[in-house]
Amino acid sequence: MTVLKTSMRNFLAHKGRMALSAIAVLLSVAFVCGTLVFTDTMSTTFDKLFAATSSDVTVSAKGASDSGETTADNGKPPVMPASVLGEVRKTDGVKSAEGTVFSTSVTVVDADKDNLSPSSGAPTIVGSWNATDARTMKITSGAAPEGGDQIMVDADTADKHGLKLGDEIGVISAVGTHKAKISGIADFTVTNPGAAIFYLDTKTAQQTLVGETGVYTNVNVTAAAGVSDAQLKKNVTAELGGDFQVKTAKETADANQKDVEGFMNVMKYAMLGFAGIAFLVGIFLIINTFSMLVAQRTREIGLMRAIGSSRKQVNRSVLAEALLLGVVGSLLGVGAGVGLAVGLMQIMGQMGMELSTDDLTVAWTTPVVGLVLGVIVTVLAAYLPARRAGKISPMAALRDVGAPADAKAGWIRGILGTVLTAGGAFALYLAAAADKATDGSLWLGIGVVLSLIGFVVIGPLLAGAVVRVLGAVLLRMFGPVGRMAERNALRNPRRTGATGAALMIGLALVACLSVVGSSMVASATDQLDKTVGTDFIIQSDSGQLITPQAVKAVKSTPELERVTEYKWTKADFTTPDGKTLKDTAITAADPSYATDLRTETVAGKLPDAYRPDSMSVHEKFAKDHGITLGSKIKVAFKDGSAADLTVRAITSSDVVIDAGAMYTSITTMAKYVPADRMPLDTLVFASAKEGQQDAAYTSLKSALHDYPQYTVRDQTDYKDALKDQIGQLLNMIYGLLALAIIVAILGVVNTLALSVVERTREIGLMRAIGLSRRQLRRMIRMESVVIALFGALLGLGLGMGWGATAQQLLELEGLMVLDIPWPTIIGVFIGSAFVGLFAALIPAFRAGRMNVLNAIATE
Repeated sequence: MTVLKTSMRNFLAHKGRMALSAIAVLLSVAFVCGTLVFTDTMSTTFDKLFAATSSDVTVSAKGASDSGETTADNGKPPVMPASVLGEVRKTDGVKSAEGTVFSTSVTVVDADKDNLSPSSGAPTIVGSWNATDARTMKITSGAAPEGGDQIMVDADTADKHGLKLGDEIGVISAVGTHKAKISGIADFTVTNPGAAIFYLDTKTAQQTLVGETGVYTNVNVTAAAGVSDAQLKKNVTAELGGDFQVKTAKETADANQKDVEGFMNVMKYAMLGFAGIAFLVGIFLIINTFSMLVAQRTREIGLMRAIGSSRKQVNRSVLAEALLLGVVGSLLGVGAGVGLAVGLMQIMGQMGMELSTDDLTVAWTTPVVGLVLGVIVTVLAAYLPARRAGKISPMAALRDVGAPADAKAGWIRGILGTVLTAGGAFALYLAAAADKATDGSLWLGIGVVLSLIGFVVIGPLLAGAVVRVLGAVLLRMFGPVGRMAERNALRNPRRTGATGAALMIGLALVACLSVVGSSMVASATDQLDKTVGTDFIIQSDSGQLITPQAVKAVKSTPELERVTEYKWTKADFTTPDGKTLKDTAITAADPSYATDLRTETVAGKLPDAYRPDSMSVHEKFAKDHGITLGSKIKVAFKDGSAADLTVRAITSSDVVIDAGAMYTSITTMAKYVPADRMPLDTLVFASAKEGQQDAAYTSLKSALHDYPQYTVRDQTDYKDALKDQIGQLLNMIYGLLALAIIVAILGVVNTLALSVVERTREIGLMRAIGLSRRQLRRMIRMESVVIALFGALLGLGLGMGWGATAQQLLELEGLMVLDIPWPTIIGVFIGSAFVGLFAALIPAFRAGRMNVLNAIATE
């Protein structure tokens, strides 16, 4: 009880000093709990949506994916004859059945040909209006579509794009473009998953999406009273045979949930990973806080020991304070986490995915995880300061506050830090020298962990040398005030090292990712320059295949010298070693593709692969299956017949663009795949006539004006698009790392604030002998800047080392160019100085307002 009372008294007496540490715990716990609540809410939302939109039993074509989406290479949804509907209706246990048609391989545009697809990446769905959709959609304006000139749109899409009744929109599919006017607007009665949904009548949907009537993509079946879904599935399967997919409502919902589960898991664990980094940074803040509090209370603890307190009691007293800090910070963090989740839901709403707070899901495990994690991390972080407090002897009551550190401990730290850092450097060397990416990645992980821990341990020793250099470069120009700031930063190297280490972790990750991202862009750009011999690349950013009409428009451009079509499909390969490889990708292109993409070969010549009944394979595939030039491979084309193709070329596996591709000609594929089943083009390449590149670029864009689903890019555009994609990914990661950097800034603020309290008497004496308030504030700001730059130097140096090693490892996968983004590195370093200035504002302001006489009288 005495220990608890002492801990409570000390905690309340220093509540101001504990506040920033509590905020660090709060932020870290909030990020964990917010992530869990947000992903649980998304899961609940989709569970409700899929449950509401699933029929008791759904029958779909054999070629459909598990979730029923389009998978056909010709851009059309897999269909089944309308006769299936009649067979289902006469099956025992069926109350009703309805045939539907839908497709996700569509683009919908307004009258100005602006794309109406969601910007969030959610699908655009065009289908026939049916009873199942009527359960989840309520017509709020107009009426359901009747006839080929009418279409209905969901309310969210209408609001976003300003659509109203009577507006004309166009549906672009593999069949062609269908124009209709909006007859109705329907609102979701369940949460909108972010998709843009358009409804046609059944006959129009069949003609628009498939190109023929009398077919369906799905048959939605409702069970009669007393018939279970499982029994109904059994009855329908028995009636239809095994030529169709038959799923119960639960199986359909599970398949749909599985589609989004992968995305949610990636997002969940990525965010939890960044929360873990924030926790790691928070550990340094908490260690610093308690170390300084213990040092400041050395005399007090010595007196407690002198009047009979045992080491265990002192130790438990400090740990009890940490426990209180962890509980308070974690409780607040759990509440903040729920608020964070609601904020994330609002952000998703801005992106088009409407998540209702009615579905807000806070599982009982979420606050438990937050509390346990926050408390355990806080108590563990306080263990070393608590242990140090327990070692304070009664004689410390006679010494000044902040007794010097144990010299032996400093030597041990130096040796341990050097060993760890050297071990990390050696592991990074082994990663860079690895022959296989899988082996190297293990050494890379070990190297990152060891070098990080090594820098943290050796940080106080590095602080002396680095701070002196920074002081000589930056502080000496400020005269005596600059020298005092340098000495203050050097006064306690352990504190400076721990504070800098907190900032170092976040900046090391920023630097590493910047190097890897920049190297990816530079390598891809280098590969494009070396291998791509075409002027223009035409493709759909949404993955929609290129229709014959669009290809014809490209070929009609007069300024073009050649146009190359590129398509791929899957086939079953039977190799010379007798193995059959199911669903193996094979690429078909025009012979000019050998010029458009200068792929290196290790045997034969690539143009020969485009001869009749010929193909190429990549080097690794050839080695794995004993294939040489002249070998025969039996290729059973999907939706076609089998062919015996002769291997005429073996391409290098050390390429980035089209890595692992196996080529044949479109003519060869057309010989074995019926014309109506030939896959559509994935890409189209075009090369301009000599000196007409600019004119061809303008003409191509004009020729594809009626096909807004496709983008024309020259090589510069393509490089910019690649750079933007990687840049967006890095910006998102930097945003998540900002949490760790914010916690590190709190650490600098806390260190300075406690340092000011520790030096209260010293500050009073300096003010008494003539130091002005402005000079005092400047001294504290410069001290903060030096600490921040110390952490930045360590972090950026460490991160660039990690990034360079990662690039060497990824060179095995084709990332051949190491590019250090010096503008980013220099910008982050300069930004760290401003971080130091910002962190020092409040401590410097408080120091400047101290009463001189009261400060001198402080013990």
